[in-house]
Amino acid sequence: MQLSTAPYEERLTAPRSWWLISFLVGVSFALILLPFGTLPLLGGLVGGTAVAAVMASSYGSVRIRVVGGSLIAGEARIPVTALGETEVLEGEEARAWRTYKADTRAFLLLRSYIPTALRVVVTDPEDPTPYLYLSTREPERLAEALKAAREAAA
Repeated sequence: MQLSTAPYEERLTAPRSWWLISFLVGVSFALILLPFGTLPLLGGLVGGTAVAAVMASSYGSVRIRVVGGSLIAGEARIPVTALGETEVLEGEEARAWRTYKADTRAFLLLRSYIPTALRVVVTDPEDPTPYLYLSTREPERLAEALKAAREAAA
């Protein structure tokens, strides 16, 4: 297994505001349990915060990696030889590709709190997926890593 010449790894984590919301969910549970006493109140605060934080973390934490001749984006693993051109998307163009320009067959790794993305064309004739839309904070670096991995695989 040959590693790509420019390995890339990015972890998309939940924004800070989600952690504040998780704490506020815990406060809400604590207030609901307030009439039952101090111990249930503390249990609601800790338990509610923990459950909300786990939910925020599980949705908000996803990885994008280029390693070993493959692009790994969340659950998807695609060989770089099956990928074509890349397009860096910012602002309105990124919004357009995740709304009215989106193809229902495309693989979308969407995170609404990340304004930039990379669109990667899938060139494999056996794959019905026309492109990958990947929310990423560093689209230029991901595009360079994919290009380097394709060149190393060729």
